[in-house]
Amino acid sequence: MTENLWSPQELREQFPILQREVNGQPLHYLDNAATTFSPIRVQEAIAEFENHFRSNVQRGMHQLGMEATDAFEAARQSIAAYLNASTAQEIVFTPGTTFAVNMVAYCFGQSLQSGDEIVVSVAEHHSNFVPWQRLRDQYGIIMRIIPVRSDGSLNLDNLEQLITHRCRLVAVTHISNVTGLITDLQMITTAAHQHGAVVFVDGAQAIPHGPVDVQSLNVDFYAFSAHKCYGPTGVGALWVRYELLEKLPPFLTGGGMIERVTIGETRYATAGERFQAGTPPVAQAIGMGAALQWLQELPWAHIHRYQERLSNRLIEGLAAIEGLRLQGESSVVGRVPIFSFDIANCHSHDICHILDELGVAVRGGHHCAQPLMDALGLVATTRASLAVFNNEEDISALLAGLGKAMELLQ
Repeated sequence: MTENLWSPQELREQFPILQREVNGQPLHYLDNAATTFSPIRVQEAIAEFENHFRSNVQRGMHQLGMEATDAFEAARQSIAAYLNASTAQEIVFTPGTTFAVNMVAYCFGQSLQSGDEIVVSVAEHHSNFVPWQRLRDQYGIIMRIIPVRSDGSLNLDNLEQLITHRCRLVAVTHISNVTGLITDLQMITTAAHQHGAVVFVDGAQAIPHGPVDVQSLNVDFYAFSAHKCYGPTGVGALWVRYELLEKLPPFLTGGGMIERVTIGETRYATAGERFQAGTPPVAQAIGMGAALQWLQELPWAHIHRYQERLSNRLIEGLAAIEGLRLQGESSVVGRVPIFSFDIANCHSHDICHILDELGVAVRGGHHCAQPLMDALGLVATTRASLAVFNNEEDISALLAGLGKAMELLQ
């Protein structure tokens, strides 16, 4: 799709699910930070595998096995290209971001000793908080916390005091799943690397909004899930800087990650293959590769301008609602189109229920970010998150639905 031919409607037509109705109303899907829809191209890539060369990968010497392996490795190449990895060998397929965080915590944690420090922000999704908390309890390490300001942005003013010579790892989100705010990763990586610490980044909310350059970001680990970037569920990827990947002990053992096994010893495969025990999610990985290739081909300059226009209209509409408090910046600068808000005397679950009756899908609750909610003095928020297929009608339906909710709840 070239920039000259791009149009919002043309892009929407690639998502058949948008044609359905919910509760007798046209569907206005604004829960993309939780799960996005998949375009036809992704569905066709999975169907092609299932219908024409479904087979196991890596060791099959027959035609189907070789075709499956070629498609599987092509998906790895697509992921590497989207992340600007130095080599596809740095890509590890995982069941998703949560698995990737736990895998790194387990493998990297084996090198930690009592008194070592890790730094985690209070704005993290539970998936990038609890594994490090558990590591603290298991190994007696010290877990330091990056606080947030009143708008939910990370307060990096005292970063030099937080990241000391005892720090071994810093874990942060690239983009908050609550506020949509973008983390200043360069500032964090500079401070961490000065003390020899590595940086783990939860990129689940960043990947859907355009290609990511892990080399330019100068991070060490980067994880994401396919279902948040127009791919299938149950699969994700972890990028690890090659020199680190070579040093990490394996997480799971079994077939696929072995170089040689004898009664006396086992030699593991090198680089990313050492972390691919058992049969991988072949169909899902192929679908993820197709999704990222599709994303990389989109005219992002046009899309970002269009989404900024939608976001500005949404922000203005939310600001006009009495008692509504938007989390994060009240502008499109420094954020992606993820908008969480609370309304005085209105519970987010009630708001979501009323909106659903009107065909508008949003999410309510603590968004698996309770430490952040505590820091902001919140229990729950309503969250609307935009994807590349959202349009003016979606914004209109959300604002009209919120008006209806206010009439019923106040």
